[in-house]
Amino acid sequence: MARLSRLVVAGLAHHVSLRAVSGSEAFVDAADHTLFLDALRRSGAENHVAIHACVLLGDEVQLLATPTVAEDLGRMMQALARFYVGAFNRRHGRSGALWQSRFRAAPVGGAADLLTCMLYIEQAPRRSGVSGLMVDFAWSSAAHHAGVRSNSLLASVPPASGYWLLGNTPFEREAAYAALLESPLAKGELTRVEATTLRGWAMGPGEFIASLALDTPRRLVAGTRGRPRKAI
Repeated sequence: MARLSRLVVAGLAHHVSLRAVSGSEAFVDAADHTLFLDALRRSGAENHVAIHACVLLGDEVQLLATPTVAEDLGRMMQALARFYVGAFNRRHGRSGALWQSRFRAAPVGGAADLLTCMLYIEQAPRRSGVSGLMVDFAWSSAAHHAGVRSNSLLASVPPASGYWLLGNTPFEREAAYAALLESPLAKGELTRVEATTLRGWAMGPGEFIASLALDTPRRLVAGTRGRPRKAI
């Protein structure tokens, strides 16, 4: 089966996953993390992509990002690799590719799904074995959204996100979000986010999917299993 083209939509938030090549670690020390965040800041600004949430794990980066123009997301990811990989290789005496050649991305819409995606990203350290509060993990945006410390890399949370419905004041929203961070997503939600991003489908409620379908001929969601039902 031919691989579907990547689905990127201008002005919408996307869950982005970038994985290191098999057997490689993308971050060895704190200097690597700082270097990557600086590269992300630069590549996002130069390519007009807003970064709403992020997490840096040992062999993976996840983002919630909105491109101004559809092509901007790919350009940002290319620039990010260009700015980071050469410096990383020089620091650690290695050569060759660091990232898998194809990043994964899925457009996300709807209040509940945008909030779920933020939580999925910022709870990732716990799923990878990190203990403690998620706001204490230095290399994610969790502390910013929970009001613990500000991060100038980050753009405002997408206006359609359920994050804004968590309270009437910044303090209420941040406190409510901090509590949600410590309540792991249900297994079904984890599976849905992972499968959607891996396959490059759109994630959101029916009306969101229907609106996207008006502008693209590409299939947006997984097909139904089994053979098509015969007409009677």
